[in-house]
Amino acid sequence: MFKRILLKLSGESLMGHQGYGIDPERLNDYAKQISALSDQGVEIAIVIGGGNIFRGLSGAQKGFDRVKGDQMGMLATVINSLALASALEALHKKVRVMTSVRMEPVGDFYSPDRAKRLLGKGNIVIVAGGTGNPFFTTDTASALRAIELNCDIMFKGTRVDGIYTDNPETNPAATKFDSITYDEILSRGLKIMDLTAIVMCKENKMPIYVFNMDIVGNLQKVINGENIGTIVNP
Repeated sequence: MFKRILLKLSGESLMGHQGYGIDPERLNDYAKQISALSDQGVEIAIVIGGGNIFRGLSGAQKGFDRVKGDQMGMLATVINSLALASALEALHKKVRVMTSVRMEPVGDFYSPDRAKRLLGKGNIVIVAGGTGNPFFTTDTASALRAIELNCDIMFKGTRVDGIYTDNPETNPAATKFDSITYDEILSRGLKIMDLTAIVMCKENKMPIYVFNMDIVGNLQKVINGENIGTIVNP
């Protein structure tokens, strides 16, 4: 059993079948799985993407200024974080939203030391706003927070059940890895996260487990050690 984890959630997955925004059913499914894990004593920090609302890079390709586009994406992650916090509070969990840029009283300004104290007291800590800087993805923010908060592992919950030789959604011949190293990810040019996040995790020996979070019950299976995804070893 892991003592402290960083859970990275996909903003796109929060859309469910809607195509945009937040699907209440998907949100509540996530909250129930996270709540059950917290009940077992696991300390949980969470980072959520914002692609279901706005993605800075996509905005830049459509004519938005890149810095302003990334700032809009940061705000999208705050919206998702508040939504998940609300769903967890409805399940009577202690939750704190922290933001990487100041926006009290929406959330507390992020401090690694304070976040660790909150985690140690049984709070689920959701860190919103990415790194607080443009040109960095929420994957990089997740890697940074996992390292800063001394997490045992980073769980990357996606809509795909692991890492494949190619995109399984477009290439049915793609094969799945049960385990892989960071060096192999880099040599193969696999796009599981951006390069900055991969290098950070590699250099700080942070393992990652990639799995399909959209299937209810998978988070518990991962914690139980069931082989349903791909482990990335330092």
